[in-house]
Amino acid sequence: MELWDLYDREGQPTGETFERTHGSYLKIPEGRYHLVCDILVKHVDDTYLLTKRHMSKDVYPGYWEASAGGSAVSGEDPITCAKRELFEETGIVADEFTLISHTFRDKSHSMFYSYLVVTDCPKDSVVLQEGETTEYKWVDVAGLLEYVDSDLAIKTHNARYATYFDGLR
Repeated sequence: MELWDLYDREGQPTGETFERTHGSYLKIPEGRYHLVCDILVKHVDDTYLLTKRHMSKDVYPGYWEASAGGSAVSGEDPITCAKRELFEETGIVADEFTLISHTFRDKSHSMFYSYLVVTDCPKDSVVLQEGETTEYKWVDVAGLLEYVDSDLAIKTHNARYATYFDGLR
């Protein structure tokens, strides 16, 4: 069982929790949000990590995405969630996270913290999490922007990183 803490529109904890089940985020009460972190991974050689979502995911199954990440479990703050999700989904350990954006998405009742991490890990050391991702690849800036502009990109994710991506252009 996975429990999420719920927050109000100002990002303050309400003291309420919500039990996650497949697709249950749609049942979160109006005006309540769960904390989600996503992490754009940049290698020191100026390439970016793309991962392919598992087909069993309830949101965007089989899509490529330019991040690792997921929902915070009860008691986690954004950085703790980001560190855990990054390690679980990629095997990458990082301590420095640069906040790119903090946004709300009413449709999914989500409060997003979107980070950038720069790593010098061996590029072949990425470990994919069973049930989360099925493939990975490193792409240069041109490849990242090609992905961002493609019809197969997750537009809501890219919107959270729009300022960063615009800076790369």
